[in-house]
Parts: sequence; C-alpha cells; structure tokens
Amino acid sequence: MQMTGFAPAADCHAHVFCGPEYAYSPEAVYEPDPSQAGTAAKFRAVLDAHGLTHGLLVGAGPYGADNRCMLEALSASGGRFKGIALVRPGIGEHELDALLERGVVGIRINLFNHGLAPLLEPGAERLFAWVRERGWFVQVHCQKDELAHAAPHLLRARVRVMVDHFGRPDLARGVKEPGYQALLEFGRSGNAVVKLSGPFRCSLAGYPYHDVDPFIAAAIEAFTLENCVWGSDWPFVRMDERMDYGPVYSCLARWLPREEDRRKVLWDNPKRLFGFKE
Repeated sequence: MQMTGFAPAADCHAHVFCGPEYAYSPEAVYEPDPSQAGTAAKFRAVLDAHGLTHGLLVGAGPYGADNRCMLEALSASGGRFKGIALVRPGIGEHELDALLERGVVGIRINLFNHGLAPLLEPGAERLFAWVRERGWFVQVHCQKDELAHAAPHLLRARVRVMVDHFGRPDLARGVKEPGYQALLEFGRSGNAVVKLSGPFRCSLAGYPYHDVDPFIAAAIEAFTLENCVWGSDWPFVRMDERMDYGPVYSCLARWLPREEDRRKVLWDNPKRLFGFKE
C-alpha cells in the first residue's frame, strides 16, 4: 500500500518493540533502554516523516524466538511491512509456513552474539533445508572476521544469504581483512544480498561516517546494485549516544549520488526480493 504523495521506498532494517505486554526472553543478551524501544506505530511515523513507505522488520533479539510483536506489526501495517524472524532450530515446518503466511521472508542468525552455534546446533541442517525450499533468506549479523569462519557452513547449506550492516568490518584493517573478503565473495556469487545499513556500528570517525565509504563502494561493486538494499537500523538500540534517522538516511545520497541508483536500492530491489507491493 503506497502512502499518498510518496514514491515507494523501503527501509530494509528496523526493529520494533511492543511494551510490557510481551516480555523479553530470560535468555536475552540485552534489553533496550526504554528510550530506544520504538513501537511499530512510531516506526510508521518515522517512515512517513522521511518519505518512505515500506519496511523490513527484523525480529528483536530481546524477544528471542517469540516473534509475536513483529507479527503484530506486520498484520497492522496494511502491507507496508515484511519480516525476518528469529527461530530455534527445532521449529516445525508448519510453524515456518505460518510465518510465511504472515509476511515473513527469512530468518536471522546472530554470529555477533552466538558465534557459530546457530549453524552447528542440532536441527540447523534441517531448518536451512526448509528455508531453502521456501526461497527465504538467512540474514546474518556478524562483525570483523566472523563471516569468514561461517562461510563454509553457509555455503554448504546452499541458502540465500543476506548480510546485515555490510558485515560490520574492522575499518582499521581495511577491505582486505578476511571477514570483508568473505563478504565480497558472497557478493560475487550473485546469490546474496548486502544491507548498506548501520555505518555507525563500525565507523571510527563518527558522523558523517566517511571512513566507511571504501567498504560501501567495495560492497556495491561485488554485489552489484541488483543485490543491495538500504536500512536505518531504527530505533538504534545498544547505542551510547543519541541517534537520529535523518543523518543516517542522508548517507545514501553520498554513496549513490544518482537518483536512479537510489531508487533501485530503495524500491526496485526490495520489491523484487521481499515481495513488497505499491
């Protein structure tokens, strides 16, 4: 559903929280500060204020494998949102189909918090087979060299990979670091997607994050524009300083100065990859 007066455009990385009606998991590795726990209604307002129409919601880590908050947001969005779920390897096939029917297009694994465990746990091989059958993505959250260690397992699973925050590289080591080279190899395969998101997660210089530009350029070259999407990482959880949407969004114009290239990343690709409708 397109918002009146806006050309369609998607923010492909955000989290939503639902307040006390949905308790955080006792296994959560963090709980967001209340000021950072943005609701779906607030996210819709932020999108409207910045002229974006759609969003790809990523299951919020504090809820663990309880996706009810995200699913509620999908149902209330009128088709504006799709989702990436957090699941346990023991999930049943019928449960995956129920997620699919609600607008879920993939699952997320977190190497940053859990190492290789999500790839090696009992049931992981079967889960990835089911994900592959449904044409879903395995979205990977990682940093530094973690993707290099995970790459053999992901390739063996033959799943379509989507990498958060262009892999959160170690900028001090340059684009030649093993983790970033692994990311670029996924891009050259033609069967992976990269999110040009979260520059503040790895920048050493701070806003306007010019130090990430060589990494963004290398990612765009390896993946091509056909396999790049943009995301804000709203509501900016686990940050020690105030973050605002506008400055993060403004980076895209520097990375992609041509309007037609931004349209591809903001809409043509999300529409094709995730099934958004105008």
